[in-house]
Amino acid sequence: MQTRNELAGRVAIVTGAARNIGRAIALALCDAGAAIAVNGRASKVDVDSVVAEIESRGGKAVAVMADIADEAAVAAMMKTVAERFGRIDILVNNAAVRPEKPFESLTLSDWRAVHSVILEGAFLTSKAALPHLKSSGAGAIVNIGGMSAHTGARHRAHVVAAKSGLVGFTRALAHDLAEWGITANCVVPGLIDTVRAPGTKPPQHHQMNKTLAARFGAPQEIAATVRFLAGPEARYITGQAIHVNGGAYLG
Repeated sequence: MQTRNELAGRVAIVTGAARNIGRAIALALCDAGAAIAVNGRASKVDVDSVVAEIESRGGKAVAVMADIADEAAVAAMMKTVAERFGRIDILVNNAAVRPEKPFESLTLSDWRAVHSVILEGAFLTSKAALPHLKSSGAGAIVNIGGMSAHTGARHRAHVVAAKSGLVGFTRALAHDLAEWGITANCVVPGLIDTVRAPGTKPPQHHQMNKTLAARFGAPQEIAATVRFLAGPEARYITGQAIHVNGGAYLG
């Protein structure tokens, strides 16, 4: 059972936190008492809006604009957060790009653009945060996966491969980081009701899959799972891919 302020005194970084699931995670960790570093790459207005919302709730937050595919930018982000709050305890790798493109039209540049954010970004942030997580005593990394990595999906070979790699990366981290008491888990959202850019169509697999719950999920339901995994009651959970999908995929 989650208790209010179970993350008091902790500091969390949430990548891709400007909107939707990332925003919901930042707010949920704030409600648990953590100070939040709200990361975004380009949408400064949205990032600042999340920071303002956290502060309106009585929480502490800082905006950290950085491209997580850029090693120098990631290092600078970690330095900013550590200087501002004195520590880093929780890393949520949520940032992702998920374009759809038929495989026959897919270029190596398309492939690398997706992997640089989803997979290489998670590597860079985890590596840069590691010295701080080791000092935490209760460090936690939560990677945000994708259901299509487990079901497959049309026109998403690059995304499916990257998200599948994220699950393997999570399991490897669980082994490598256990000696410092750091947990690593992957939360796998299913069909989630998110706000998309004007003119953007829903992913094809949203139209092809159904949920046993007979509805799409809310970003807050993903955020609640992340909050639990980051908290003191989940210290015996590591290396897991935890599906939150209303029964759309039974792994």
